[in-house]
Amino acid sequence: MSTPAELAAAARAWPFQEAQRLLARLGGTVPAKGYVLFETGYGPSGLPHIGTFGEVARTTMVRHAFRLLTDDRIPTRLVCFSDDMDGLRKVPENVPNREMMQTHIGKPLTRVPDPFSNAEISFGAANNARLRAFLDAFGFDYSFMSATDAYTSGRFDATLLRMLETYDQVKNVILPTLGPDRRATYSPFLPICPRTGRVLQVPTVERNTSRGTIVYIDPETKEKVELPVTGGHVKCQWKADWALRWTALDVDYEMAGKDLTDSVRLSTQICRVLGGTAPEGFIYELFLDDKGEKISKSRGNGLTIEEWLTYATPESLSLYMFQAPRKAKRLYFDVIPKAVDEYLGFLAKYRAEDAAAKMENPVWHIHSGEPPHEDVPISFGILLNLASVCNTEDKAVLWGFISRYVPGAVPANHPILDRLVGYALAYYRDFVKPEKKFRAPSDLERAAFADLVAALETLPAEADAEAIQNEIYAVGKRHAFANLRDWFGAHYEVLFGQSQGPRMGSFVALYGIANFIGLIRAGLDGALAKGQG
Repeated sequence: MSTPAELAAAARAWPFQEAQRLLARLGGTVPAKGYVLFETGYGPSGLPHIGTFGEVARTTMVRHAFRLLTDDRIPTRLVCFSDDMDGLRKVPENVPNREMMQTHIGKPLTRVPDPFSNAEISFGAANNARLRAFLDAFGFDYSFMSATDAYTSGRFDATLLRMLETYDQVKNVILPTLGPDRRATYSPFLPICPRTGRVLQVPTVERNTSRGTIVYIDPETKEKVELPVTGGHVKCQWKADWALRWTALDVDYEMAGKDLTDSVRLSTQICRVLGGTAPEGFIYELFLDDKGEKISKSRGNGLTIEEWLTYATPESLSLYMFQAPRKAKRLYFDVIPKAVDEYLGFLAKYRAEDAAAKMENPVWHIHSGEPPHEDVPISFGILLNLASVCNTEDKAVLWGFISRYVPGAVPANHPILDRLVGYALAYYRDFVKPEKKFRAPSDLERAAFADLVAALETLPAEADAEAIQNEIYAVGKRHAFANLRDWFGAHYEVLFGQSQGPRMGSFVALYGIANFIGLIRAGLDGALAKGQG
């Protein structure tokens, strides 16, 4: 029988492929620092969003695959690094007290007051706390690192001095990518102005490697100012900053979005100039909003972490991050139901799979090899439609149907299902209910529904989903719909007030044949279309 490490070596799931590449790069040995360092970056210029979570979740999946691949004989660490020393470039659109924040443009994020509170805490620190609270709630195993702390504590000092020594080489990596005006003023070092506290985009006019300083001209006073490059007196331009971090921390693995492809290439070159080795990387595609545009922290045009978790399980969010990371995907409310049901489908398959297949199953990666054991007999889509037909926001109403459909099922022995009921009610309340629009049946549909009522009345009350589905299908065939999709579409539009719906046999088995017959009659006599259903 193959060992877990042997199975991992043959696994095709992308986290294992990444882990195998990383192990090959290391030559199968422990790095000199004593561990393999996985890193994720976070820019706290705006509120944390799902893309930030996705990077941590995906990196965690690779880290777990690596640990299995190596039988845990090579120690690993995951660092979540916050670029909180960046200057505030613009005020985010989704924060209060925007006028106050405008007065702090240009200052490091850890020197900008938090607009959400009256406490003496910075915007950067507050956003860091929000991110950490969420990552902690998910149970991620990580260490948090702040750029402000790394610069001011001296942790970056040796590499900053090395960048000062190789100043011209570093510049020469970047200059070909800049326009004429920017080339004339570019410096990898951004001074933190002692007078205003702002991060300055100014040229370096003198360098002194023996003193470890740079000189710039204050843009307002026109005086020369000399600052050490160490101790938090400067920060580096973005691409130089990334290379600085990789070199100083000896990062082994870091993902990046497709929009940072050129930054990865240039930072890799700078890393070599500094004497470091750039990490193994993975370029993932971007998330898009409902209009197909890239989601942005400052614009707030995508789903927030909190919004997804209002309507669906954390596991469904992790699945969305796992699937097709190199494919651009819409990240909007309408993707949630499908993600939930796909997660349930993978979970249902897991227990019957062999060891090799389990490692290819997304739930193995979502739960670090230990998925929960619970049969979930009802899909999220069915629960949404049950809430819609019942027109309720009361969990007890849905559980009344569930307990009849699954004898003995109660919230206590079906905790995952109980959570799904709560999510379904919330999703129905905010997205389905406001958009419901019933229509009257056509003559063809009216005749078919009348026929369906007669057919269902011949079935026993306990008929299963397959028997009910067969009757619905047979009625549609008898009434010669041009496309049977139109017949099922009539169910959704006439009876549910929606354009889409569940597999009808499964829904009717849950809702009850007698109840469903009553729903058809309400649709036929116009009660639903008049909003009386």
